[in-house]
Amino acid sequence: MEARIETLTEKKLLGKHLVMSFIENKTFQLWSSFMPRRKEIKNATDSNLYSLEVFPIGHFDNFDPSNTFQKWAAVEVSDFDEIPANMEILVIPTGLYAVFLHKGAATEAYQTYHTIFAEWLPNSPYIVDDRPHFAVMDERYQKDDPDSEEEIWIPIKHRA
Repeated sequence: MEARIETLTEKKLLGKHLVMSFIENKTFQLWSSFMPRRKEIKNATDSNLYSLEVFPIGHFDNFDPSNTFQKWAAVEVSDFDEIPANMEILVIPTGLYAVFLHKGAATEAYQTYHTIFAEWLPNSPYIVDDRPHFAVMDERYQKDDPDSEEEIWIPIKHRA
């Protein structure tokens, strides 16, 4: 699996989040509540959608699929001047990311994540950093279409 290493500059996001675990996945509920209200966000920078995970520090040290984290559905905005009711802000700080392309249905993304964390990361000069993980869904994203594509961004830092 190929990775593109990029320094991401700070991004301002606006959206909604739910607390969940890998065992108690509430992604469908999150997106079902966000998408009907997406058009209320007037200052989006583009049409891309962001699916993010904000993990507590040390989440992956002793991985337990029942541990909770924040899952976000969001869009990038130019500023936080207008925030629709019941929407929240999230800032992704500047930092280094490994970027992967997932091709295929969204339901099969777990295979790409497994390859990233079980094969690519252990054999790279990097470790996971404590910043948001996210997927960018642009016009190539078609949910359950086998030709769908999305970018997966994993926060990394050089091994000590």
